Amino acid sequence: MTEFDVAIVGGGAAGLMCAIEAGKRGRSVVVIEKAKKVAGKIRISGGGRCNFTNIHCTAASFYSENKHFAKSALKRYGPKDFISLVEKHDIAFHEKTLGQLFCDNSAHDIIEMLITECEKVGVIIKTLASVDTIEQKEDKFILAQGGESIFCTSLVIASGGPSIPKMGATGWGYDVARQFKHKIIDPVPALVPLTFGEEFIFDFRNLSGVSIDVNVRCGKTSFDEALLFTHRGLSGPAILQISSYWRSGMDISINLAKDRDVFEELKSAKAANPKQEIHTTLSTILPKRLAIYITEYTGIQGSLADLSHKKLKVIATLVNDWRITPNGTEGFATAEVTRGGVSTSELSSKTMESNKVPGLYFIGEVVDVTGHLGGFNFQWAWASGHAAGQFV
Repeated sequence: MTEFDVAIVGGGAAGLMCAIEAGKRGRSVVVIEKAKKVAGKIRISGGGRCNFTNIHCTAASFYSENKHFAKSALKRYGPKDFISLVEKHDIAFHEKTLGQLFCDNSAHDIIEMLITECEKVGVIIKTLASVDTIEQKEDKFILAQGGESIFCTSLVIASGGPSIPKMGATGWGYDVARQFKHKIIDPVPALVPLTFGEEFIFDFRNLSGVSIDVNVRCGKTSFDEALLFTHRGLSGPAILQISSYWRSGMDISINLAKDRDVFEELKSAKAANPKQEIHTTLSTILPKRLAIYITEYTGIQGSLADLSHKKLKVIATLVNDWRITPNGTEGFATAEVTRGGVSTSELSSKTMESNKVPGLYFIGEVVDVTGHLGGFNFQWAWASGHAAGQFV
């Protein structure tokens, strides 16, 4: 039997941050990680350079059934706080588009920083370690792990969601929540490419590799970022972003030429150069393969002089407001995060502690808080881990 003040299941961003903060308070802490190494998602994020936060992060950057839940943790530990920690360790970083911060060198710098901070406060990290069962007796939790029992007063579930199962991701944390009678918001893939039916799949294969900056809308939510055609459907930052808001059966609207009135441009081109082919004119606005696809898809081809304004309007509408219905997503296999999880209605936004079970905490991706693409989910991990670390 081994006894700790705090046991944290999951050695990712949220779990390690919580361990550091609890350790600073003199608490004895063990982190239990089933993989060979901690911080797997950090290691592969941002193309290996870890998009560790976003300077524009606010609670509005997150999706949850309770849109206000993330405010408390983010207010107490925001991007500037994590940047200060990064700078303290002399880690070089740079800003890319839209406030995204990346390591100059490698994601390994962030991992080493977190491990070093854990070591400084005496955190024990156990890897290749799985929790078999969890029991609660009086004010203690008992974790059966590898033939031994770990006793703790505070138990933190930081095991993430089922996104990227090839890394060992599962819904284990939801099982723990259910064991203690917590509500689970249906987990679904988020920040994930969208797929389409047979009507479009052949066309998309021909367009595979074409990238273009767009505005994409779903309901009242929209994003201005890049779209990428793939052999299975649509991807790229704009699509990953909108996937968190898309539901089965919903249309998405794509403006392939944002900030441009394509109908007016086509009318002007017709007046200035009536003999020009429509696909040639459209190629000045869109990538050539996409321009040809649109003319073939609509069946509107030939010289501008031969095309009525009504037909030009059809083309323009498809470019400025292409409405299309996905038939699904690529699933958890390629999803960057999970939407849904442990309901925030049964957690304290200040401490991340269960309102039902004293001493039980849920942090990070396992909670029903999902950030936008671009460093926001890491910031939620840091913030929620920091919040719990002050109280465990």
